[in-house]
Amino acid sequence: MTQSYFELFGIKPAFNIDLAILESHYRKIQSESHPDRFVNAMSAEKLKSMQMATLANEAYQTLKKPASRARYLLELQGITAISETNTAMPADFLMQQMEWREALEDAKATKDIAAVDNLLNEIKQEAKSLNSDLISLIDEKQDYGSATDATRKLIFIDKVCADINKVIEQIEN
Repeated sequence: MTQSYFELFGIKPAFNIDLAILESHYRKIQSESHPDRFVNAMSAEKLKSMQMATLANEAYQTLKKPASRARYLLELQGITAISETNTAMPADFLMQQMEWREALEDAKATKDIAAVDNLLNEIKQEAKSLNSDLISLIDEKQDYGSATDATRKLIFIDKVCADINKVIEQIEN
């Protein structure tokens, strides 16, 4: 059995984690496994340090972002949050998605940076609400079915935020 990302960093598996502790443990592992420390080591040791640095980086990137952390926690329970065969979303959330996308397209077409900022703030509030829900659903209730729905929403919100940031870049340039 391979160790989980949480075990790697010595953190209790939970959605609500202390990001400062995560970063501190990540930096410690990165420092201990840095290639410069293994310049004169045997090739097996060099390889092992490189693998540890890579694993720590992958684990850190997964755990530092709420959507990927929730997705990973669900995977530890044997649940795939999003797959080709499982992308169901509530109709009201899909409608909300369409409204956000339309608002983004309108703002992009008119180069209305204020409208884009307002949209980004609205979406970030929704993400904040989902993060609170996930603390309750995963850490307190172990309600993985509802947590899967919230995680899907958060993954979609991350995609919309990435698209919004691209539009902001396009408008500013």
